[in-house]
Amino acid sequence: MTVPGRRSSTFTRLLRHGFTDPSGAERLLDVPELSTLRGDDVLLDALGATADPDLALRGLVRLVEAQPETERQTFTTTLLAAKPFRDRLLGVLGASEALADHLARHPRDWESLVTYEAADLHPGVAEFERGLAEATDEVSLRVAYRRCLLAIAARDVCGTIDVAETAAELADLATATLRAALAIARAAAPADAALCRLAVIAMGKCGGHELNYVSDVDVIFVGEPAQEAGDAEGGEAKAMQAATRLASHLMRICSETTVEGTIWPVDANLRPEGRNGPLVRTLSSHLAYYQRWAKTWEFQALLKARAVAGDPELGAQYIDAVSPLVWQAAERENFVPDVQKMRRRVVDNIPAAQIDRELKLGPGGLRDVEFAVQLLQLVHGRSDAGLHSGTTLDALAALAAGGYVGRADAAQLDEAYRFLRAMEHRIQLYRLRRTHLVPEDDADLRRLGRSLGLRTDPVAELNKEWKRHAAVVRRLHEKLFYRPLLDAVAQLAPGEIRLSTKAAGQRLEALGYADPAAALRHLEALASGVSRKAAIQRTLLPVLLGWFADSADPDAGLLGFRKVSDALGKTPWYLRLLRDEGAAAENLARVLSAGRLAPDLLLRAPEAVALLGDPEGLKPRGREHLEQEVLAAVGRASDAEQAVAAARGVRRRELFRTAAADLIGSYGTEDSPREPDPGALVDRVGEAVTDLNAATIAGALRAAVRAEWGDELPTRFAVIGMGRFGGHELGYGSDADVLFVHEPREGVDEQDAAKAAGKVVAEMRRLLQLPTADPPLLIDADLRPEGKSGPLVRTLKSYAAYYHRWSLVWESQALLRAEPIAGDRELGERFIELADPLRYPAEGLGEDAVREIRRLKARMESERLPRGADPTLHAKLGRGGLSDVEWTVQLLQMQHGWAEPGLRTTRTRDALRAAHAAGLIPTEEAQTLDEAWVLATRVRNAVMLVRGRPGDTFPSDPRELAAVGRYLGYEAGHVGEMVDDYRRITRRARAVVEELFYGA
Repeated sequence: MTVPGRRSSTFTRLLRHGFTDPSGAERLLDVPELSTLRGDDVLLDALGATADPDLALRGLVRLVEAQPETERQTFTTTLLAAKPFRDRLLGVLGASEALADHLARHPRDWESLVTYEAADLHPGVAEFERGLAEATDEVSLRVAYRRCLLAIAARDVCGTIDVAETAAELADLATATLRAALAIARAAAPADAALCRLAVIAMGKCGGHELNYVSDVDVIFVGEPAQEAGDAEGGEAKAMQAATRLASHLMRICSETTVEGTIWPVDANLRPEGRNGPLVRTLSSHLAYYQRWAKTWEFQALLKARAVAGDPELGAQYIDAVSPLVWQAAERENFVPDVQKMRRRVVDNIPAAQIDRELKLGPGGLRDVEFAVQLLQLVHGRSDAGLHSGTTLDALAALAAGGYVGRADAAQLDEAYRFLRAMEHRIQLYRLRRTHLVPEDDADLRRLGRSLGLRTDPVAELNKEWKRHAAVVRRLHEKLFYRPLLDAVAQLAPGEIRLSTKAAGQRLEALGYADPAAALRHLEALASGVSRKAAIQRTLLPVLLGWFADSADPDAGLLGFRKVSDALGKTPWYLRLLRDEGAAAENLARVLSAGRLAPDLLLRAPEAVALLGDPEGLKPRGREHLEQEVLAAVGRASDAEQAVAAARGVRRRELFRTAAADLIGSYGTEDSPREPDPGALVDRVGEAVTDLNAATIAGALRAAVRAEWGDELPTRFAVIGMGRFGGHELGYGSDADVLFVHEPREGVDEQDAAKAAGKVVAEMRRLLQLPTADPPLLIDADLRPEGKSGPLVRTLKSYAAYYHRWSLVWESQALLRAEPIAGDRELGERFIELADPLRYPAEGLGEDAVREIRRLKARMESERLPRGADPTLHAKLGRGGLSDVEWTVQLLQMQHGWAEPGLRTTRTRDALRAAHAAGLIPTEEAQTLDEAWVLATRVRNAVMLVRGRPGDTFPSDPRELAAVGRYLGYEAGHVGEMVDDYRRITRRARAVVEELFYGA
């Protein structure tokens, strides 16, 4: 009977020793087999030192109960008398439910933990082979494997070996197991064994000597005929069939699940052609594949290749043959895009629901370290054999010793990697399941934290340490590739090891820089010296180089940054802005490397970089504010040319603001995710460019009037926006389509008024097109009555007379986009009143007018498409392009605008929505037209942003085409998909146009 006072005392002791279920622990300690140990503090101290005392006690009770009666006393005596054994056994029981299950099934296996000979502290493959030697079939091999694994786990949880040694021992045990499994397969098929030579090449973590507790063991099989078999007719084919049977049997032995569990899956999918290729190939077949067909990632995988089982001579021949190919991979023509694909694959493989718990693939995870190290090895291992290691931590140490990675960075990365691998080991050890997810349950987190030595508040401490190390990995993953580049060109302290110029050039080449020598010169100009400016640049450039490398044109980004820095380097706020405002630096990098237009605008007035650091800096300014600023600048100017120069300067700055916002919205940054609605980007650009062009024209008008007449022109004057200008749909390369209208003031002679109006128009056009550093604004008045042969400016009465008597249907169609944009507002509104009956005719269009519009459209398609242009890819005049969509919408406006007020708009997308709301276009067809119009508009904007000059088709230059793709949301290497998508979307739009416009 338990005395109440004693029970309370025991309960308190159990809590103090780390038990979370003291009542349950008391019941377990009351079982007869442990009753003699109940009051022994030695046992409680040992249980309290484990990761999970409750789990350890449950496992201990099961193990005692499983002992034969004759052995039970020996076991308990040994447990109390031998502290090393007690710590090992209870340490394993408190960390691994799966190994407790194994001991319960095989209760004598505790004896393997009683004594450690000196040689057993760090056993090698030979020692594990002795531990597996008695295994003669699959079941006995599994039991022997778990017994060896038990010994490794005991050394691990007791701290006898560190995480790297644990991983190496697991790889050695895997090697011994593969050899034992192959021996069993050979014994089961001696005839097959006699026909062939078979070598097993370990890949991945096993090949790298850094295996997990539970992981696929990646292998490649190499076979050759035995000498006698090879001489016989058909001998090679028979030998390879035999080798395939042996390899398949080996895989089954290791991979199949029985009551003893699975050893681990053997995965041969890294072989040539993956799962579609033959399981076993000859050495010559392997080499033929690697020399002709292999992708870059396959050579990265071969970096860890190691012969582990089977014919040792054949295995050595394989390694000797493929090693040179590994270290030539960085010279492959497609190395850079392949590297980028590998980086993306890391991110793409993370399920969204698991990203915050992923130790392996998540941001700051194990893969970040391994990938960065392997990439540096591939780049620099061409000329430095000291980097030829398949083990991550050994390779990292070699990179640091060679100066390719800073010593402090390498030390931090080593510490972080060891901590993350230790977490992974202990998570897998619990149930011996293959997982890389940090558990969510507090009990699991508590056990995990305690297993890593975090005892005060295990869950909180674990999360804190994990996040700290993950942050280090994220930061250094970005920095590893870039920081030593600066060390190659900066003036460092005497004796400090730095990256050689050649090695720096190789790294830049691997990052995608087309001219590494020029890039190095830029880095030297930016980062050399001991000035504060150079010191800040050395801080900024590592991450900037990474952002440049993620673009389609890294060279242009770096060159642009040098030019901006040269222009602003002495300005105190510039580098401070980039250093202290992370968004400003990333925004600048994206803008400088995305094409020519935005950098050209910025370099004409580099102080505009300040817009990139202001949270409100990328928001477009409205027309009213722009016009106020422009007119104020015009009012301060001493002459017309200076006035319009000031107006064009505002336009240049606002064009940069608009282009920068568009690029950042299209690409996305860490602080500003990509705009999910492409149509919203198109609308913002169209509205912003329209507003700033309207404000610029208003300024030019004011300057032209002031130069000759002071404050008042003898005639009232208005500028009417037409085409995309009136539709608020201007792109970066659009001309300003306008009409000029005037009306003589009271008492002014009509001829004098017309002469003054003509003089104003001529002066405006001259001022806006003067050759300066600012982009010109081209005025196009060809949509006026009588076209190019008609007068540039007319009175309102003249327009009314012409449209009443002479106008053609296309001129009424052109008026659909008419909107006043500058000058006398009341006169502009009266012009619109004049236009409304023409563009929205009462009762709609007659059949003759509809036929005429269709005829004009068909003629335009056949005559205006440039010679040699692909009609499926021309954004303006091609199939399903802008013209197709706009003419279809405009036909509906002219037919139904008189009855549907929503159709009376100058904006294409608004009119399309109104037509859908009115039931004139079904939902799917309306969406199809809208998608095609938005895409074609974005293509034209992208071409202008990338090339710095207008264009209606995709560029032919691969780098420019890639830049257009990035703007449209396609990652590198997917330009073919982009072009296919464009053709598909516009093909569907053309089908709608055929039905709605042509009545097909």
